[in-house]
Amino acid sequence: MKTFQKPLTAEEEARYIQMLQKGSSEKAREAREILIERNLRLVAHIAKKYQNVDEEMEDLISIGTIGLIKAVSSFDSGKGKLSTYASRCIDNELLMLLRSKKKTSKEVSLYEPIGTDKEGNEINLLDIIESEQVDVIDRMEMAGNLKRLGKILQHLEEREKEIIFLRYGLATGKEVTQREIGEMLGISRSYVSRIEKRALNKLRKGFEKE
Repeated sequence: MKTFQKPLTAEEEARYIQMLQKGSSEKAREAREILIERNLRLVAHIAKKYQNVDEEMEDLISIGTIGLIKAVSSFDSGKGKLSTYASRCIDNELLMLLRSKKKTSKEVSLYEPIGTDKEGNEINLLDIIESEQVDVIDRMEMAGNLKRLGKILQHLEEREKEIIFLRYGLATGKEVTQREIGEMLGISRSYVSRIEKRALNKLRKGFEKE
């Protein structure tokens, strides 16, 4: 990881904040750049808390830096210490990234094609686990898909099968998040994610063979 400059002393920070808020446009810009640059170590420190997620540290630092920039731009002395205020802004930016990734990951895994039906139409996991079918022909096709899914699931390892059943509620109808599964099984959320992706890839290949 790159080496960051030492943080400003309390006196230096106060002086640059004063320049940022009351100096000329040129002085304010200079102060803003220094306040950001000398607080990048704080970004790296906070980003380390999120090392167990599926994101590169450099990406986490980049996103955290956006939070730092927002903090410096909106800070005033009435908000306490800059480092305290910036920490909240950096955390918020990283949490928004992770929530967005989680939502996107869930949508992709549900709608990603895992095979085709006899007419060549794509089938995704949502097609297989959907239960509210009212048309008789649809019910028959669903039964056929579930039968095929049952055969393919036999090729998954026990841990893979367990996670797929929990993740998509195939047994209970209630979906479980990756974090909840990790807590249940005593493993990290990122490890659950890797196993889920591996299992979905096996399901996709299985449907192609069927």
